[in-house]
Amino acid sequence: MKRAPHQSIALANLKRDKRFVRLIKKHGVPDIARKGKIFQALCRAIVYQQLSGKAAATIFSRFLALFPGKKFPTPEMVRKMPIEKMRAAGLSGQKVSYIKDLAEKFSDGTIKHRQLHKMTSAEITDHLVQVKGVGVWTVHMILIFTLNRPDVLPTGDLGIRKGFQVVYGLKMLPSPAQMERLAKPWRAHASTASWYLWRAADELKKP
Repeated sequence: MKRAPHQSIALANLKRDKRFVRLIKKHGVPDIARKGKIFQALCRAIVYQQLSGKAAATIFSRFLALFPGKKFPTPEMVRKMPIEKMRAAGLSGQKVSYIKDLAEKFSDGTIKHRQLHKMTSAEITDHLVQVKGVGVWTVHMILIFTLNRPDVLPTGDLGIRKGFQVVYGLKMLPSPAQMERLAKPWRAHASTASWYLWRAADELKKP
């Protein structure tokens, strides 16, 4: 599996912590070296909100089918798509309004997606939450999996909190401040560490 440029350094850093050594041996190289366009990633994130993966995938495929011949519609195409057709694909009225707002803000230049690579992660977060339905958690996922930022720690994510609890043997779920303290030795590589924290949380679900 191809690694993101920062992953080799991140893995070397995390291997200094015995808590992560077991997770690295068990789960291998993180699957976070992905590429994609911001508009596409945000559309998908909105569709998938509060739905099971299977149901969301079905609705997302129906949404894409509204635009035959295109791998993914442009913001302008989404703006012009009738609301009734989007609802017929299975999208709720609220999600239609979110996706329409996303398309509008990309089209009118409110979201300067070509400038994101020049922004810090904090600046990107502030910039993208202007879109209805896009919160900090969603931006964190975009930062990790679409923009491949190396230092993202989604402290508001329940899986990350559970991962910290497991890996560090905590009696209770940690606060954001506690997680930041614990993360100091590997904070610059938090995106890779987060992937392992999610794997640790997943282990709790297994019988």
